Amino acid sequence: MTQDELKQQVAQAALEHVVEDAVVGVGSGSTVNCFIDALASMKNRIDGAVAASDASAERLKKHGIRVVDLNSVAELPVYIDGADEITEHLHMIKGGGGALTREKIVAAVARKFVCICDASKLVPVLGKYPLPLEVVPMARSHVGREMLRRGAQPVLRENFKTDNGNLILDCHGLTVLDPPALERDLDGIAGVVTNGIFARRGADVLLLGTPDGVKTTRRKA
Repeated sequence: MTQDELKQQVAQAALEHVVEDAVVGVGSGSTVNCFIDALASMKNRIDGAVAASDASAERLKKHGIRVVDLNSVAELPVYIDGADEITEHLHMIKGGGGALTREKIVAAVARKFVCICDASKLVPVLGKYPLPLEVVPMARSHVGREMLRRGAQPVLRENFKTDNGNLILDCHGLTVLDPPALERDLDGIAGVVTNGIFARRGADVLLLGTPDGVKTTRRKA
């Protein structure tokens, strides 16, 4: 199976986790685009969607799915999103598309976080994929120096601004042995809006697309 076919496979499987007559949280990225396309088949059975990026909001609207502001939502039963890397402990690196802050906010509100991705994203240890940091522009150099102190090689994402008007530093060369601790540490750097480690609020369910079908992993209690 091609990577696109694996993405479509997990996107379809994610529909089983959507709660009818409720609002669904929707992330961003290529696998999520497949999920949005699949969600259109049941748009009349949901109350709408909260989008974690402007691009996802536009795609939802094109399918006729109502986009709801998160501030107007009392509860969010489920959030569906992808990952750039994920471990068997359901810790993730996210932010390849630059929507990490809004993704982390929606994930924090949702009762259940379902991660959908293909088998290439499953890794034993996080860090091969560069870790994105969303950074306030005036703090770019300061944050860069702080990351050098931590053994990373920060690279400014050229010609890119987040939906929040900030910059992204992609940090290469990190081996993330304790994801929750590093997530907490990096969020403490002045000027970092958020970082792309999703560990303190990791996924509850992983739907992994493989040539042998979708494999489901649930977070251990």
